[in-house]
Amino acid sequence: MSRENFDALILVKDIMSKAIISVNTETTVFQIAKMMEQSGIGAILVKKNSNLAGIITDRDFATKIASDRLSFDTPVEKVMSSPLITINHDESISAAAKRMTSKKIRKLAVTDNGDVVGLITSTDLVTQLTK
Repeated sequence: MSRENFDALILVKDIMSKAIISVNTETTVFQIAKMMEQSGIGAILVKKNSNLAGIITDRDFATKIASDRLSFDTPVEKVMSSPLITINHDESISAAAKRMTSKKIRKLAVTDNGDVVGLITSTDLVTQLTK
């Protein structure tokens, strides 16, 4: 069996992280940085009126916050990536890799019947490939 065929058998739900944190749009970038540091994570989902509106990642801190010298009290709504790009939990990790590549992103929210149930990252994919 080829590596590509093997990867098609591994599903997003098999390697995704189920530990997700979400905040509201008014949470400050300082608060988010502290949450990321304390939880050892690189992404937090953002909700507006109980609906997922976007995501903020560790990369956003470099490309949007630091490079633009934004204040630490800037609300996350001003810097989050939106709309939230998702993948179904039953799709293959190959499909996840293709979506990340085409969208030029490193993290995907994972859905099950429209509900976000986890996150999959490029690191998750690389870790799986090296097994």
